[in-house]
Parts: sequence; C-alpha cells; structure tokens
Amino acid sequence: MKYCTLIVDGASGLPLPERGDKTCLELAHTPNLDALVQGGVLGLARTVPPEMEPSSACACMSVLGYDPKVYYRGRAGIEAKSMGITIDDGDAVFRCNLVAIRNSKMWDYSSGHIGTSQAQQLISSLEENLGGDEVHFYSGVSYRHICKITGREDSLLAICTPPHDIPDKPIDEFMPKGQGSELLRDLMKRSEVVLHNHPVNVERRARGDVPATMIWLFWGSGRVPDMPPFKQIYGFDAAMTSGVDLLRGLARLTEIDVLEIPGVTDGPDNDYAAQALGALEALEEHDLVVIHIEAPDEAGHAGSIDDKVEAIQRVDTEVLSQLRNWRPNTLRLLVMPDHPTPIKTRTHSNAPVPFLLWGAGFNANGAKRLTEPEAKSTGLFIDEGYNIMSRLVGEVKD
Repeated sequence: MKYCTLIVDGASGLPLPERGDKTCLELAHTPNLDALVQGGVLGLARTVPPEMEPSSACACMSVLGYDPKVYYRGRAGIEAKSMGITIDDGDAVFRCNLVAIRNSKMWDYSSGHIGTSQAQQLISSLEENLGGDEVHFYSGVSYRHICKITGREDSLLAICTPPHDIPDKPIDEFMPKGQGSELLRDLMKRSEVVLHNHPVNVERRARGDVPATMIWLFWGSGRVPDMPPFKQIYGFDAAMTSGVDLLRGLARLTEIDVLEIPGVTDGPDNDYAAQALGALEALEEHDLVVIHIEAPDEAGHAGSIDDKVEAIQRVDTEVLSQLRNWRPNTLRLLVMPDHPTPIKTRTHSNAPVPFLLWGAGFNANGAKRLTEPEAKSTGLFIDEGYNIMSRLVGEVKD
C-alpha cells in the first residue's frame, strides 16, 4: 500500500453572495474529486486550534500529523530552515515580504507576485544598504524572504500584522508596535529609500507592473521547532513537493525528502501535471508523498473568485485525474485544504476544513462532493486535526 496527502492550500472559504451563496469549492467543476468522494469518507477537521493564529504553518503541521500546540514556535524559523539559514542564540528571524504601498495604503502584499530573479536583486540591494553585523537579508521565492536580526531578541516581542491581512488599509495603523518594534519600523521605513529608484522597480513601473516599494516584517521566530522525524512517528519513508519555503521547511524539520520537480511554483503558472507525475514517481521509493499546491490560497488573498475556482479545477483535471487512476487498490489518499482563505476577507481563518479519505479500508459515507456544507452534513468531525494522518496510514507506530 502507498499513501498520498494532497493539500489544496486555502481552497475552503465562505459562501459568495454574488455567486448564489456558493463557496469556491461548490462553484468548481471537479468530476474526479466527486468520484473519489462518492467512494470515500468525507468529514470536517479543525487544523488550527482555536487559540492559535490561522497560519499555514499551524494548519500544515496538523495535516502532516503534528500537534501545533506542541511544536509551533513561529513561522519564520521554519522558512529559514528551508533556506539553510542558521539561527543561533540571540538571533531573531522575520518573514520579509516585498510589498507595494500606494497612498499610504497596502496596495499589494506580494508586489504583483514579483518574480524570484527580480526579487533577489532587490534583496541584494537591501543587504548591501541596510545589512551589517546586526541585520541580514536572505532571498527566498517570489515576494517571500527572510530578515535575521542578531542581538535584538526584544524585537520578537513586537506586535506585527501580516500584510495580506490589511488589503487597501492605511499601513500606519498596522506597523509593528510595542516593545522591540522600533528597529523593525526603522528597517521598513529605510527600505523605501533603497527600493524606490532601484532599476528593477524602474523597469516594473515602465511595464505597468506593480513595484516593490517597501519591506514588511512579521511572523517573528527565535528558534526552529524541534520536531521528531516523520518515519519515527508513522513508520514510513515520505517525500514532499511544494512551491513554498514553509512546506519545504516543515519537510526538512521532519526528515521528509524534498522533491525538486521542474515547473512547481506557488502561483497559477504551476505545472500541476508535472507536480503530480513527479510525486507519483517518488512513490516508487517512498511509502508516502505529500503534494502541496499553493495557487488557491494566493487567489484567495488576491480576492479573485475566478482564479481560485480555476486553481481548484486544475487540481482536479491535472492532479486528481492521475492519482485516481494510479495502480488501482494500491493507494490511500487524503485530500484537504489546510485552512480556509475566504474571498471576502482575503486572509486565513481558523474554521474547520473538509477532508476526504479514499482508498482501501475507507467505506463511502454517502457524500457526493468535497464542499464545506456537505462535509458538515456527514457529522464526521475531527476536533484535533493532527490526528488525520493516523487515520490515513492506520495505527501510529511508536
């Protein structure tokens, strides 16, 4: 038996009045997923404990079978692990987004989903102009980067707000505040001068693209979580494919192999079919593979119904079509979002998400489609979502 977990990031959401009060999952045409649901077990799972932030870090820990109440220590540390950044005693790491500010408001949390090569040039300039013994900047993927601050652990006490939580809102109300925030605000303000006339931004403005006008620091972390290896807990060799550093960081922390599949990205240009094929090829040497697809979440943050529905449909036609037909009776499958990213709010919520368990040993419970209302109607609810992995693979091994 082989196992696959498919995380359709942010695919869940709220009813859309402008679309007949249907969610994006209800609007999407998903014949492959529908067929799987009709032969499997549908339910709801709470992936984010009520008292915790509804981040992908907490939620994906749960999906991977780790209790975020035990292991979560901040998101930036996980991403730093993926990027090979060392965090020593006295260091603080922060997610460093390249954002666009217009008329003192948050115009775009991703600078128009700036490409990685252009972003690297901007981060290099920030390191050259603002970096030093105390501060370092490290380039990641697209708009997502890391800033490491040494000798100022007080900065971790600052109250920070993710930029995707404040679309079109005045940024002065949401700049870092409280103890330790002075340095963060200073770096953010000084970044505007470095970025304003950078050749990359001059070129982006000339093309009509959104420029990167400022850095935004948040999701601070003082250390990397100490997580036991996946194989130690569940007894299986596992691999993962993802287009984002967060998931790759979680994989490395849990000794899950990271797959390098050409064409895998964090957006609509993702090569869904290649990602699925590469994951299935990895099952030749692994017991379990995790496929993480970021595009629905990005569309949710952008407030685009059509893009989110299209991303869900491409998961169905290009990924689930392959999983559904791979070696009959030899694959057990878990399909679920990690958290909702409703179009209305354009940010994450901690509401429970629908999940599907399909394959040998899972008897149909009468559901027809993977949607929020249908999952709720089954009456199956997993309050501590990190238990979902043990349901997929069977009894947890010591």
